[in-house]
Amino acid sequence: MGSKTKKKEGGGAKEEEEEEEEEDSILETLGDFTSKENWDKFFSIRGKGDSFEWYAEWAQLKDPLLSLIQPPSNHLLVPGCGNSRLSEHLYDSGFISITNIDFSKVVISDMLRRNVRDRPHMRWRVMDMTQMQFEDETFDAVIDKGGLDALMEPELGPKLGNQYLSEVKRVLKPGGKFVCLTLGECHVLGLLFSKFRLGWKMTVSAIPLKSSSKSSLQTFMVVAEKELSTLVHQITSLLQNSSLHCNSKQASGLHEALQTENQIRESYSSSSDILYSLQDLQGELTKLSQGRRLQLTLGGLGCSVFSYRAVVLDAEEQSDPFTYHCGVFIVPKTRAREWLFFSEEGQWMVVRSSKAARLIMVFLDISHANASMDEIQKDLSPLVKQLAPAENENGAQIPFMMASEGIKKRNIVHQVTSSLTGSIVVEDVVYENVDGEVSCIFPSRELVFRRLVFERAANLVQSEALLKDEQLPTKLVGETGKKKTNSSSKSRKSGSQRRNVEASKQLTVYHGYLASSYHTGIISGFMLISSYMETVASGGKMVKAVIIGLGAGLLPMFLHGCMPFLEIEAVELDPTIVDIARDHFSFVEDKRLKVHIADGIQFVREIASSEATQIPEKSNNSIHIKSPSNGNSISSDTGDVGAAKVDIIIVDVDSSDPSSGMTCPASDFIDESFLETVKDKLSEQGLFIVNLVSRSQAIKDMVLLRMKKVFSHLYCLQLDEDVNEVHFALKSESCIEDSGFSEASLKLDKLLKFKHPEIGQNIISSTKKIRRLK
Repeated sequence: MGSKTKKKEGGGAKEEEEEEEEEDSILETLGDFTSKENWDKFFSIRGKGDSFEWYAEWAQLKDPLLSLIQPPSNHLLVPGCGNSRLSEHLYDSGFISITNIDFSKVVISDMLRRNVRDRPHMRWRVMDMTQMQFEDETFDAVIDKGGLDALMEPELGPKLGNQYLSEVKRVLKPGGKFVCLTLGECHVLGLLFSKFRLGWKMTVSAIPLKSSSKSSLQTFMVVAEKELSTLVHQITSLLQNSSLHCNSKQASGLHEALQTENQIRESYSSSSDILYSLQDLQGELTKLSQGRRLQLTLGGLGCSVFSYRAVVLDAEEQSDPFTYHCGVFIVPKTRAREWLFFSEEGQWMVVRSSKAARLIMVFLDISHANASMDEIQKDLSPLVKQLAPAENENGAQIPFMMASEGIKKRNIVHQVTSSLTGSIVVEDVVYENVDGEVSCIFPSRELVFRRLVFERAANLVQSEALLKDEQLPTKLVGETGKKKTNSSSKSRKSGSQRRNVEASKQLTVYHGYLASSYHTGIISGFMLISSYMETVASGGKMVKAVIIGLGAGLLPMFLHGCMPFLEIEAVELDPTIVDIARDHFSFVEDKRLKVHIADGIQFVREIASSEATQIPEKSNNSIHIKSPSNGNSISSDTGDVGAAKVDIIIVDVDSSDPSSGMTCPASDFIDESFLETVKDKLSEQGLFIVNLVSRSQAIKDMVLLRMKKVFSHLYCLQLDEDVNEVHFALKSESCIEDSGFSEASLKLDKLLKFKHPEIGQNIISSTKKIRRLK
């Protein structure tokens, strides 16, 4: 029981002091509370028929216990029963089905003889409470009177207590209750609270002391009720300070343990994606639960070399038998942001393809960079065995599967830290596999892609460009298209440097190809105003576009090359990003393409407004204008910025606040006030485009609802196996009908000017996937 202060709380007023002295002597004889031999000796000294009540007697326990469990249907288990009369009182109160266990053969024999005639249905078994020989979900209630305390010897640590509580969780039926009578020591409560954290309702109350008791220690009753869920509930305290008669140290320790645990549970329940520990899940994953998905941490100090983030997924029922009861799927760092592994939908696709009833998806990060796969697998093996379902106990080996890293070579070209964006990396990579279409552009050499990485968003790849050898002509041999990938470049994760990409310094960005599928998706939405654009272009006028979020400048440079009638103004808040686009992604300005260093929302608000207060300042090659409203410097040619309405506004910015639930855009860009501003600044035939990246369906629905309040006609493009969605809104009250999509797509195709027309085929193909939102 952890200390020799755990002694009898009652036993009759007569000669009470003499009894307490005698019991003190017996407790000293008992010594180690976890020793079977010592308990046999203890019960032999006590003698047959002489009960010994730990903590509280029936008079104090009757009302609290009978209010929790009702006879006669309940099947009760009393572990570590000793020679207490608790079971006898419960039997006499109407509970016929009671099983008592204790590892002391001496006391079980005595109790059997004592009750065999008067209570013939009572069961008595010699059994170790840490290794029970009962089937799963056997009992309606387990009533522990000091048993857990006895196992929690400080010198032994929580090992025995942990084993015992795992058995309690296993043998309880759903809806069953564990009633634990304890002195509430901190090390006991720490284990008890954490062990019953996931999917259990818990209350704590105090057992009233009898008036004659002189003990300064109070008994507490902790009740845990088993749910069929993985919810985390706050512990309900039924304690009233006025009813506590224990010493101040015991009371303060209990309240502190309660407060600490409820703070932990609050952090769990306030998170949309709860991250459990292996300790939380012990005993919860012995059985498969179709469609269950849990995120957790594995390993760490003292139990493994590395720690890991993992997701446990139990497959839905399928017609074909599963190949494996349990499998492990390792996702390398460079692929952790891909839709297939990053999103819940993609993860279920991996589960189905794995043919495993339970799949444990493990994500590697920078801490595993220097470890080999053999080292990782060896380190993971004992951890994942604890997560395997009981059906796997026949010794079947748990297979390890792995997603190919996908990157053959990597070279860090540039690294910088921005006060606005944080750490930024420019890197050149060679993929293990690319589509045959894109390899036709440069069939004679290994294809190299340049990537812009924002490490603030878990190494999110913001932009990706194909590089060409500037000394060689660009020759298109066959049909081109997007290289093979399962996600847009904004949903792919970068990794650590491996090998240099040979001769990357001789390469330059090829702006005639878009590597990002969501970029082609954005352009495909131009179909919705292709008739208007055709009219403007044929009249020798310019279509005006504003792109908020420069990135590497790939989208504006591509549009500049294929739409000569387009006048583009790109807006970027971070001047470091602009420098990177110019220095490493060949971004250049001219009279049809300008970049402004400004706040995107403020920029849109000032379109077509008075510029009389702006003060021009000369710079090297252009005029810089400082806006008094926000102090940001913007570059421009002479004349007013945005002096007319804009035809196209594109929002393609990431969010610096991961707690918002959106990777793109920042939440301010979908506020109703900003949407109203956009509508006001668009021309009558104007088009508004938003790149939306979120795993939350609730957030997607919220964005759609806000846009519906402002715009009459909405359209959406969901890219295949991509976490990105592109939303389109028309200002006009009239709109293109579904029947007119084919003709509008043909008009867009004619407007796109490529040296090699095959390059535009991905854009035209994407127009067929745009759907109208009713």
